[in-house]
Amino acid sequence: MERLPSDVIIGIDLGTTNSCAALAVGDGQVKLIPYKGGEYTIPSIFAIDDKGHELIGQEAKRQWQLNPRNTLYATKRLIGRAPKDDVVESVQRSVQYRVHAGDLNDVALDCHGRSFHVPEVSAKILGKIRDVASDHLGIPVKRAVVTVPAYFTDRQRQAVKEAGTLVDLEVVRIINEPTAAALAYGIGKRLDQRVLVYDLGGGTFDVSIIEIRDRVFEVKATGGDIFLGGLDFDNAVIGYVLDDFRRKHGIDLSSDPVAMQRIKDLAERTKIDLSARTEAPFSIPFITMTAQGQPLNMDLRFDRTLLEALTHHLVDRSIEIMAGVMVDAGVGAADIDEVMLVGGQTRMPIIQDRLTRYFGRPPSKGVHPDEAVAIGAALYGWSLRETSDLRIQLLDVIPMAIGIEQAGGTMHVVFPRNASIPNARTIAATNAVDGQRELVVRIFQGDHGLTAQNELLGEFTFSGVRPCRAGEVRLEIAFEVNVEGILSMSARDLDTGRQMRTTVRVTSS
Repeated sequence: MERLPSDVIIGIDLGTTNSCAALAVGDGQVKLIPYKGGEYTIPSIFAIDDKGHELIGQEAKRQWQLNPRNTLYATKRLIGRAPKDDVVESVQRSVQYRVHAGDLNDVALDCHGRSFHVPEVSAKILGKIRDVASDHLGIPVKRAVVTVPAYFTDRQRQAVKEAGTLVDLEVVRIINEPTAAALAYGIGKRLDQRVLVYDLGGGTFDVSIIEIRDRVFEVKATGGDIFLGGLDFDNAVIGYVLDDFRRKHGIDLSSDPVAMQRIKDLAERTKIDLSARTEAPFSIPFITMTAQGQPLNMDLRFDRTLLEALTHHLVDRSIEIMAGVMVDAGVGAADIDEVMLVGGQTRMPIIQDRLTRYFGRPPSKGVHPDEAVAIGAALYGWSLRETSDLRIQLLDVIPMAIGIEQAGGTMHVVFPRNASIPNARTIAATNAVDGQRELVVRIFQGDHGLTAQNELLGEFTFSGVRPCRAGEVRLEIAFEVNVEGILSMSARDLDTGRQMRTTVRVTSS
C-alpha cells in the first residue's frame, strides 16, 4: 500500500453481530481492512476467560460455547437504552449473560464478576478495530466515521460517540447505515436515481429512501426497528428446536447455558445453510443427560419451508415498515429505480422473493451486503479530509420526532419525523408561576403523543430567570440538530439578553 497521510479517517461499520472497517485512498478507491485469516469482519463480541483475560472478536467467539455467561454479544441493541425499556427485558430472555440497571439510567452487563456499561463494551470493540487497522496500515489510526442504524435516537448516537472517546478514537462523524450503503453504491457513477435501501443486519432493520444526484445524497424518509434482525430469525429456530426436544424428552434445555450456546451456534449455521440448500440436519450429540445418566442427542431435520414458516412474521414486519417509509416519502413501487440489499440476513431467498414481487423486479446486486456500510463510511471519511478530491453532500433526516413535554405529559413536537438535518427551530416560552427563577425543559424523542411513551433524551435547566409575575418573562428556546442527528439547545431571555447553551446530555434521574 502506498504511503498514507497521518490524518487518515477510516470508516467503521459497528455491527450488532460483526463489525467491519475500510479506508478510502483517493479517487473513490476503497480498501477493506483485513482481520485474521483474510476475513474482513470482526465479531462484535467481548469476553473474559477463566484466567481473567479480556478477549475481543474472533478470540472471544472461539470460547463462546464453553464460557457463555461471560461472553457479551449483541450489546448494540442495548446502547443508549434506559433499563426499564421492554427491549432490555427481551434481550435478557435471549442472552446468557446478565443484564441489569446501571447507575446512569442506562444498562449494565455482568461479565466475570465485573459490571460494564454498554458503551464500555462498544469501546473495546472499537479499540480492537482501530488496533487492527493501525497494524495493517502501519500508522496510528486516531479518527473514524462510525455508522449507526438510521433508527437510532439522539441518546444512542451520543453513546456511540462516548464509546469512541473511551478508547481515544475521535468519532469525527456519525452517519446512518443505509446512507453509507447508498454512498458505496452511488459514488463515482454520476447517478440520478431514487433508491430504496433495505438493510436487515444481525440486530437491526432500517429502510431509507434516498435520492442520488451525482454526489448529492438526499434522504427523503427513513424508518426501522432496532429489534428486528438476524438474531430474531435465529431465536425463532432456537424456540422451535427447544419445543421439539421438550416434547420428545420432557427436558427443558433453556436453563442450561452451555447447551443453549451450542443450539444458538447451530441455529445460525442452519439458517445460513438454508439460503443455499433446501434442507439441512440439525444434530447436536450429547446435548444433555437423562436422570439415569444416559446421554441424549438432539437430532432433527430442517428445511427451508419450515424456516420460512417460523420467520414469516419477521419478514412481514419488515415489509410493513418498508411500506410505511414509502408512504412517508410519498412514493410508490414504480417510483423506485433500485432496491439495494444490505445486511447478511438479506441473503435469505424468501426476502429477495418478497421484494421482487413487491417491486416487480429483483433487487439490485450493486453492493456487497456485508461490506457496503463500511465502504460508504470510508468514502465519507475521505471526503472530510482537507486535502480530499471528493466532495459529498449528505442531506439526511431524523428518524423520530423530537419534542418537549407540555403540561399533562403531552408531546409538543419541535422537529417532526423525517425532518431534514441539519436543522434549527425556536419556540417561545415563559414563566408558569410567580417568582420562578429557573425553567426546566424535558426533551423526548419518539412518535407518540404522550411523552411517557417516548424516549427521554435529557433535561435542560435554564437558571437565572428574572423573578416576575407568571407569564411576564419572555424566553426563546432554540433547538439545533446537527448533521449527525445530535441535538443541542440554547435559551435566551429576550429582555435581558442572558443566554445558555448545552448539548443535551442524557439525564441520570
